[in-house]
Amino acid sequence: MHEELPALASKIGEVLSKSSEYVVTQSAELRVLREMSEDEVREFAKSHGWRVIRRLGGRQIEFYNDAGKWGL
Repeated sequence: MHEELPALASKIGEVLSKSSEYVVTQSAELRVLREMSEDEVREFAKSHGWRVIRRLGGRQIEFYNDAGKWGL
């Protein structure tokens, strides 16, 4: 696991507790996620109850609360 991943998870979780989405824009955060495989990023999101979408060929990564997990 990347050593910066817990801090990134904390930041995403904090934003998603107040907002419907978190768009990764910081280059350091993008670097962490780009070092992970597609499956690793998807599992990272799933383990936190989030959904992840890559846009613009992976240059933009968005996280959302996964409403399906809660039966909504």
